Amino acid sequence: MIARRYFLILCAALLVSACSSAVQNGALTGAEGGFSSGEISVSTRGSGPDVILIHGLAGHVDVWAPAAAALADRYRLHLVQIHGFGGVPRSSTDSLVARAVAREVARYIREVRLTRPSVVGHSMGGTIALMVAADHPALTERIMVVDMLPFMGAMFEQPDASPEALRPMAEQMRAQLLHTDMLDQLVGTMTRSEANRQKLLQYAKASDRPTVAQAMHEIILTDMRPQLPRLTIPLTVLYVQPTNVRLSPQQFDHVMKQTWGSAPNANLVRIEDSAHYIQLDQPARFVAAVDEFMRR
Repeated sequence: MIARRYFLILCAALLVSACSSAVQNGALTGAEGGFSSGEISVSTRGSGPDVILIHGLAGHVDVWAPAAAALADRYRLHLVQIHGFGGVPRSSTDSLVARAVAREVARYIREVRLTRPSVVGHSMGGTIALMVAADHPALTERIMVVDMLPFMGAMFEQPDASPEALRPMAEQMRAQLLHTDMLDQLVGTMTRSEANRQKLLQYAKASDRPTVAQAMHEIILTDMRPQLPRLTIPLTVLYVQPTNVRLSPQQFDHVMKQTWGSAPNANLVRIEDSAHYIQLDQPARFVAAVDEFMRR
């Protein structure tokens, strides 16, 4: 059983995605190929096989800066900025956030005529990547989920609970995000770097609070486990073990294998010496994992 403190760490991890520097030559420069959306903006850089990168809750495309600098010489990167996060306004009136973004990422793939791109999602972006692959199985070649679980019930020590059973917790979390400084308090657990921590706080403060709160509510109630057996494309899961989780590495790895075990082509990769932002704390290891992922 995952300890209750693990839930606190992972909830913190879901709340922010940002990094220490801008994506060189990859800043948001407008719609790619004329694509326009009220949910996302997409910028591109590099050349080679197509890879879509989706950041997490209250984040910004700059979360990928260190990795993008290394990856752009061999992949064409499509950097997705979710509107409502990181200072980018959201014009959509859709009550859902993650599901709406997944729909628009699929539309982007079709409209710019990408041929089965790979999709990498961090935290909430990992859930979005799962949604795209599950809802549109012919659109993607492979997906990578970076430090996210398919269902948050395990974080509440209720791995067998239904999403509806978690609704009171989701309501409480939404209220706390709306009316307290919870988001700011949790930023410190996201990365091992003080400079990156300050950037995380900056992007969290710039995010639209109702959008963040609604997105967290939605993610808590989202259970992707029933979809996993139908994901026949390669799935790579990068994960870290938070320092406050009182489990041995072997026990924690066993929990992760149980969690993702129904996905037929899942490859689980433990990343050492990192907090939630693997792409920031261990950029070289993350880049190597992406290269390995692209060879699957």
